Amino acid sequence: MKSTIELRDVTKNFGQFTAVRDVDLFVDAGEVVCLLGPSGCGKTTTLRMIAGLETPSAGDILFGKSRVNNLTPEQRNVAMVFQFYALYPALSVEENLTFPLFAEHLSKSKRQARVADVAEILQLTDILNRKPSEIAEGEKQRVAVARAIIREPNCFLFDEPLSRLDVELRESMRGQIKEVLQGLSKPTVIVTHDQLEALTMADRITIMRDGLIEQIGTPHEVFTKPVNIFVASFIGTPQMNLLGVELIRCNGNDAEVVLDGNPLKFGVEAIASELSPGEITLGIRPRAFSLQSESGKDAISVTSEIIEPMGAETLVHARTISETEIRVVVPREKKVTSGETLHLRPDPGQTLVFNKHGKAAW
Repeated sequence: MKSTIELRDVTKNFGQFTAVRDVDLFVDAGEVVCLLGPSGCGKTTTLRMIAGLETPSAGDILFGKSRVNNLTPEQRNVAMVFQFYALYPALSVEENLTFPLFAEHLSKSKRQARVADVAEILQLTDILNRKPSEIAEGEKQRVAVARAIIREPNCFLFDEPLSRLDVELRESMRGQIKEVLQGLSKPTVIVTHDQLEALTMADRITIMRDGLIEQIGTPHEVFTKPVNIFVASFIGTPQMNLLGVELIRCNGNDAEVVLDGNPLKFGVEAIASELSPGEITLGIRPRAFSLQSESGKDAISVTSEIIEPMGAETLVHARTISETEIRVVVPREKKVTSGETLHLRPDPGQTLVFNKHGKAAW
């Protein structure tokens, strides 16, 4: 039977508090889906319901075509990796990997073969005889992942798997885990609050807020086509600029607006022409500006305040005359000083429009 995970209208209440509300989600075999959102948004509760560690207050959870609401974690046969590695300290790495295989009643030779294969995939062969206290943090994480994939579970569940690692280790482990998961035919759900982790590892990202799913899409879709202001501001580093303006008129791909009392003309997607005049929000990524030599009807004049070198690029925090904050990323070669006046032209293809209710006009 094809391995899939499906949540149908799933809700979880803790007394009067609703942690997860009306969640619909499908994870296909071989697909990696990241649950992404701020602390308290319901992503970990959702993962725990899939694992069988929490019972839904309403709705259904299916593995394949089978409803699993009332099954224990053992009966669901899930492999879960926590942010705390939960390795047996008295056992060697090899013994930690072998332990889950005893439940499958495999012969010793088959257990040894399975351990050898997984150890080679995750580069653990040289440390099989060591105990957890004798290996580094990155190696402990690889052992935890190896112990999960060594069985043949219905699905893989990861709860903040890289949160305890330093930046360099996180970068290398993201690639290693992604490579391993691509070779498996099981659905995988990863919980994270790290958007870079989600953008690099996931086939699709599920963005949650206050127990609700705000958007599900590929990394490219949630970055370029956020459905509302929350998703737009949550995805992307540095954070998207959200500028409150008054829409005067919109004709095709040209929008005339007033920002800080100054009339400006922006290029936007044609769908924005359906908006009525009034208050709207423009969403512009810090990298979606070009610098102009002088002010004009299609440029925003700002004064730079804080300069943050970021290696190949520089992040400039600036303000308009009426104190509206704008972040812009410029190449390292462009030398910007504090107090300098910049004229910024937004890229029409990357200027998003949100209506007065905060929903995207696309």
